[in-house]
Amino acid sequence: MSPTESADNQQVPTLLLKDSKGSDLLCYLEQVVPIEGIDYALLTPVDTPVSIFQLSDEQDPILIETIENNEPILEVADVVLQEYDLRLIRSALTLTVSGELDEPEPEDLEDEEVDDDLESYELLVSFKVEEREYGLYIPLDPFFIVGKLKEKGALLIEDDEFDKIQPLIESELEKSNS
Repeated sequence: MSPTESADNQQVPTLLLKDSKGSDLLCYLEQVVPIEGIDYALLTPVDTPVSIFQLSDEQDPILIETIENNEPILEVADVVLQEYDLRLIRSALTLTVSGELDEPEPEDLEDEEVDDDLESYELLVSFKVEEREYGLYIPLDPFFIVGKLKEKGALLIEDDEFDKIQPLIESELEKSNS
């Protein structure tokens, strides 16, 4: 079953998520959660989300949480990914990779010796920029995004608004699953 189909073979709807900076991200609409008259959406990116870590033999990998779109790290990552017919997309909330990725075999993941900080990630590619080594990693856990449904899309719920709405969404989900 492809990721765009549900268990009953119907297409999963997609919509464009926008953040406060005007960046966007194409997402699958996984679930709508109405709270106080507003429809919130649980979304997953259509393309594969990735995280960048700085790698070092002497210390644990360091997650790079914020990075500007014009950073040399992203330019080098673009070039490396092109060798695999993949493309790095600078989108709302996260970096994503588009293209055909090989799915990891579950037994491969169990056999790999993985650093504690990276146990919930799989290495996609590694590369060097200015004598420093970096890795693009795919999160193994589901990557959910919360958005507020608007005409023809959704707005990313960020910062204080996310902190306020997250427990309400979790509570609604628990009610609907019981």
